[in-house]
Amino acid sequence: MAKSFGDLSGLMKQAQKMQADLKKVQEDLKDRVVEGKAGGDAVIAYANGAQELLQVKTKPGVVHPDDIEKLEDLVVAAVRAALEEARKMSEAETNRV
Repeated sequence: MAKSFGDLSGLMKQAQKMQADLKKVQEDLKDRVVEGKAGGDAVIAYANGAQELLQVKTKPGVVHPDDIEKLEDLVVAAVRAALEEARKMSEAETNRV
């Protein structure tokens, strides 16, 4: 019976270590930045590994004032691409734990 408690204690320690490792990975991911581009780099969105949008940049003259919808579409596409890259990075890193 004592061996069962030892096994349980070992499993608990292993689970705690995995939880601590996962927390560290999640904290590290906040500092890693990925980008998503749209319109041939006309719009670039930056996100971190925590899947938070950090910044959106546009090239000057990317859109005509009469075609704001085009810019809006490019921003959405770039943000989606950046968040997808962030998700992939996060998934890859957390699967390593």
